[in-house]
Amino acid sequence: MTGSIRQQVIISGVGGQGVLFVTRLLAEAAINKGLAVFTSETHGMAQRGGTVLSHLKVGDYSSPLIRPAQADGLLALRAENLTPHGAFLKNDGWVIVNSQKNVKNDTGMPLDAIDADTLAQEIENPKAVNLIVLGFALAMAEKKSENRNTLFCSLAEIKAALEGRFDKNQKMLRASLKALEAGYNATDR
Repeated sequence: MTGSIRQQVIISGVGGQGVLFVTRLLAEAAINKGLAVFTSETHGMAQRGGTVLSHLKVGDYSSPLIRPAQADGLLALRAENLTPHGAFLKNDGWVIVNSQKNVKNDTGMPLDAIDADTLAQEIENPKAVNLIVLGFALAMAEKKSENRNTLFCSLAEIKAALEGRFDKNQKMLRASLKALEAGYNATDR
């Protein structure tokens, strides 16, 4: 039942990485499913390179900000954001992080890492780290049989949100879908 979905996700990165774009895609996917959505973000001192933290709440909530120890999951576009933003996670929360496999995990939560920077270079789209991480998160959500890392949306629903956003820019749509699928398929690497 889509009406009973309640999920809180923190998306963390730096300016220029597309944190807000990923948040908007997830929000659009929720809206397309008929779910209530709250988003809120904070920006660091610098427009590019400063910390960007986005709160996404899907379901029946009354405020946009996620309190510490309440987030179901954390999408970290930089490994350095794990320590400062890991405090938002519930005890049984999950983490998807852009990092090499030997990432230091101070959160104590289940963590799945993808080297999205390297993968973005391989697909010749260095700005696609955000979509690679999101694709990887969607794949891991499907693979987790214990239902710990679940997202309220699927790969098909995010693809539909991308198609709606870039319906007049096919080049951008193709590049975005390629990045999303590269992350999604990275679990097989």
